[in-house]
Amino acid sequence: MSGHSHFKTIKRTKELGDAQKSRLFSKFANELTVLARTGGGDLTGNPRLRVVVEKAKEAHMPSDNIERAIKRGTGELKGSQLEELLIEAYGPGGFAMLVEAITDSKNRTLGEIKQILSRHNAKLVGEGGVRWMFDKQGGEWVAKPEMEIAISEQDQKAANLLFEALDENDATQEVYSNLKEAA
Repeated sequence: MSGHSHFKTIKRTKELGDAQKSRLFSKFANELTVLARTGGGDLTGNPRLRVVVEKAKEAHMPSDNIERAIKRGTGELKGSQLEELLIEAYGPGGFAMLVEAITDSKNRTLGEIKQILSRHNAKLVGEGGVRWMFDKQGGEWVAKPEMEIAISEQDQKAANLLFEALDENDATQEVYSNLKEAA
């Protein structure tokens, strides 16, 4: 009786999984391209590139895609010019956050992220507004421990929705915050 429905359920589930995998691979490809452009395509001479290649392989990204992204970054292949973008904001409850993005259109990505922030009760701040609360260690931003803050349970739920929405944006690579981990 439910054969047709069962098939549709499996198909829909597979399509959702494929879309998530595609989004993840796209983020890895963008990051690999930028890292290869800034530090070269040699994995031994570019440790950040090596780390991202390892993460991409762990996520089962095909080797051809990895090589193509690196070649695009080193200029061996033509492609759109990607740029890094660092967006600073305050989330619901007043915690600070940094959003790293890689995009071929800064204005479009900034507009998309502004919309996401405003829909989730967060606000964009000017350059340097929250960056001082973070240190960059080994290529990643880390919140300074004395500046971590706790927020209400309601704001925590809103923050989780905000993080999910930012993660769904294709240009968003990483989101860092000074939000205290829930105990």
